[in-house]
Amino acid sequence: MTELTDKTGAPVHIARAGDTFTVDVEGKTVGLTRFVERDDHRVFVHTEVDPAFGGRGLATVLIAEALAATRTDGRRIVALCPMVAAYVKKNHDFDDIVDRPTREIMDSLR
Repeated sequence: MTELTDKTGAPVHIARAGDTFTVDVEGKTVGLTRFVERDDHRVFVHTEVDPAFGGRGLATVLIAEALAATRTDGRRIVALCPMVAAYVKKNHDFDDIVDRPTREIMDSLR
């Protein structure tokens, strides 16, 4: 297994707890991405990284790992979160499992 690191070379750990993937650096949780599961979709709704850790590429590592886990779990991706949407627009590794949000998905989130 490849060890994950940020742009500074610091080890990074990604974990999932319930509806959230988190990113830890040096044992401290510094970011997260949240999702809602609807049918066979994992709908990503929010991502944030502590501003003190900005510029280290942590959101990119976090999102990439969360999307890879989504593929492994046999789910499709809906990117409502602007950071996740920007990632899938720029990186095409997940094009085959990314769907646009439907009215049904949007209504279910209200």
